[in-house]
Amino acid sequence: MTPIPDPPSPARTAPPPNILLILIDDLGWRDLSCMGSTFYETPNIDRIAHEGVRFTDAYAACPVCSPTRASLLTGKYPARLGLTHFIGRAPEHCQPGSERGRMLSAPYIPFLPTTEVSLAAALREAGYATWHVGKWHLGGEDYWPERHGFEVNVGGCSMGSPRTYFAPWVIPTLDAKPGDDYLTDRLGDEAADLIRSHDRSRPFFLNLWFYQVHTPLQARPEKIAKYEAKAKALGLDPGAALVEGEPFPCEHKKDQRVVRRTVQSHPTYAAMIEHLDENVGKVLDALEETGQADNTLVVFTSDNGGLSTSEGSPTCNAPLAEGKGWMYDGGCREPLLARWPGVIPAGTTSGAVVTSPDFFPTVLEACGLPPRPEQHEDGMSFLPCLHDPDRDHDRGPIFWHFPHYGNQGGEPGCSIRDGDWKLIEFFGGPVRLYNLAEDIGETRDLSEAEPERAERLLARLHAWQHEVGAILPQPNPDWKPWGDPEIDPTA
Repeated sequence: MTPIPDPPSPARTAPPPNILLILIDDLGWRDLSCMGSTFYETPNIDRIAHEGVRFTDAYAACPVCSPTRASLLTGKYPARLGLTHFIGRAPEHCQPGSERGRMLSAPYIPFLPTTEVSLAAALREAGYATWHVGKWHLGGEDYWPERHGFEVNVGGCSMGSPRTYFAPWVIPTLDAKPGDDYLTDRLGDEAADLIRSHDRSRPFFLNLWFYQVHTPLQARPEKIAKYEAKAKALGLDPGAALVEGEPFPCEHKKDQRVVRRTVQSHPTYAAMIEHLDENVGKVLDALEETGQADNTLVVFTSDNGGLSTSEGSPTCNAPLAEGKGWMYDGGCREPLLARWPGVIPAGTTSGAVVTSPDFFPTVLEACGLPPRPEQHEDGMSFLPCLHDPDRDHDRGPIFWHFPHYGNQGGEPGCSIRDGDWKLIEFFGGPVRLYNLAEDIGETRDLSEAEPERAERLLARLHAWQHEVGAILPQPNPDWKPWGDPEIDPTA
């Protein structure tokens, strides 16, 4: 008997979809109204969730920005790429001769190699118009978007953050025009204009990577005043929302204390979120106005966790632990929203575990293109979870390798999540085991209660590190424990 073939998926019977990938800088897991925030206001971004699917267990591949960005574009884990830290001037404690921690931070490459076939390059080969708008932060000029398959580059350069969000912002690939005021508004206008002016003879890939909400913390005065009033009306004191915690866990900051925000109440940060939301709305409106909304897959996510333990601690990731720069879920669990009318059921939620390398094969499959496993070798398409949000991604464990001291206080470490279980190994330090289903805040270490499970997960983590060629940090021969008079002024 001739087998009856499966019905073709919507992605293959309709014209190739446009792809709009919106990546936010430093946006925390709970920094949207649709993710549970009661202080920030994000009606436009919430539209994506209300008209599509909201993921609860999506992850960035790294707790800092550049590695995650590289992972999204290549389908590879940062450890396989050798790009494991943010690109730019290394933090003071990573400079030669200034190491004060127990470990020496591992070396890493300061660019995204042009030998990688990026998602943009793959889509361009398939006939897509490819546009990058916003932050890039993946190397010097020889590694800017134009060298990675993008035909248009608006604002992408070596910079990890603007010196100011107000004109003139001094970004080499985006001169301020007369009448410009706020950077995020200009980026939203540029993205919307690309959509409106597109001749539609071929589909487009718009890689919209806002600089927002990275520091500096700046917003228009009237928006800040709005959230100052809101905080007062809700009985929130922005100053009282900051509390000093324990000493920093990493040796290079033992003379400092972890400052954590216990609630979301920072007026300037909330105003920055509103600026961001307004400009996402501009782009969604441009899709509607040009009749392209129904044939556009919109994906919205972030590059690492919210900034909650340093630099003013503007947001709070609770119930997740810690934030940007840390191995705990606050550092890498992200909002992930996707909308594709007629393909993704509206108003749905998915508990599928997804990570950055998965975006490359997902987009290829959505566009009806064959996979490129030689490139996106660490990713697995989650398109089936977009069609059916109740479906398990079933991709197996996901991994992290961050062999560096985070500016925000995190220690060098690596991690694995397999099902509900997450294990963290701090290099030169302890191993921690958590059951995220029962303890989302990672407060109860079960490594002693579940030694066999911990040993099994640790072995799998080490095998993965060997497979991808992860570079391990080495012990610091000049390390002195806290309490030594040479490094401890209180000793």
